[in-house]
Amino acid sequence: MKHNNTVAVVIGVVAFALALNLTAFADEPVKPTPDDQTATAVADKVNPALSNPSLAAERAPDAFRVKLETTKGDVVILVNRSWAPNGADRFYNLVKIGYYDDVAFYRVIPGFMAQCGFNADPAVSAAWSQAKISDDPVTQANTRAMVTFAQPGTPNARTTQFFVNFGDNSYLKDHGAFAPFGKIISGMDVMSSIYAGYGEGAPRGRGPNQSRVAREGNSYLRQNFPKLDYITKATIVEAE
Repeated sequence: MKHNNTVAVVIGVVAFALALNLTAFADEPVKPTPDDQTATAVADKVNPALSNPSLAAERAPDAFRVKLETTKGDVVILVNRSWAPNGADRFYNLVKIGYYDDVAFYRVIPGFMAQCGFNADPAVSAAWSQAKISDDPVTQANTRAMVTFAQPGTPNARTTQFFVNFGDNSYLKDHGAFAPFGKIISGMDVMSSIYAGYGEGAPRGRGPNQSRVAREGNSYLRQNFPKLDYITKATIVEAE
C-alpha cells in the first residue's frame, strides 16, 4: 500500500509539472514568421465591404474613369452616371472596394462580348449574390466598347457581372434591362485580344460552368481553364 501511495504522489507531481509547462507555453508570446506577417498584412487590407455589401453604397460621381489592369494590358472605361445611375453606382463601389481584383474574363465570345464578375473568393461572390440593384432605363445602345451589367433574366436582379460589347448588340434592348453605364475609351484593342478559345460556358459550350465558378472561385478556373485572362487590378483613376 505504501508503494502505491508513493507512485501516486510521483504521478501527481509529474502531472502538475506538465500542466505548468503547458500553461507557460500557451501564454508565451510567439514571434511571427515572415509568412505570418504577410498573411496579417493582407488580412488588414481586405475591405470589410467585400463580405458586407451594405457597406458599399456610395453615390458615384457624375463621371469617372476606371482603369482595368489586365493580363493583356490596360483598359480605361469612362463611366457616365446619367446613362444608368444604379449601374454606375454599383460599378463605382465594387471597383473602390477591390472586388474586381484578380477576376477572370470567364465567358468570352468573339463578335459578341467578354464577361466577368465572379470574385476570386467564392465566399465574396456568395455575399454579393443577393445584393441586387434596380433596373435602369436603357438610354444607350449596346454597341462596340460599351460596358453593361449582365441581366440574369428576371427584373431588378443585377449584382456584379458585367460585360464589354465586341460588336453591335443593340438588339439586347428587346431582351431585358441591359443598360450600358460606360464605354471603353482606351484599350479596346486589349479587350479584343482577351483569350476567347473556350467560348460559351457549359453546358452549352466548353467554357467554364458558372455554377462551379460561383462555388469554387479561381481555384476551379485556374485548374481547368489555364488560358483565361484576368483583371489583375481595377482602380478609379479620376473623376471627370
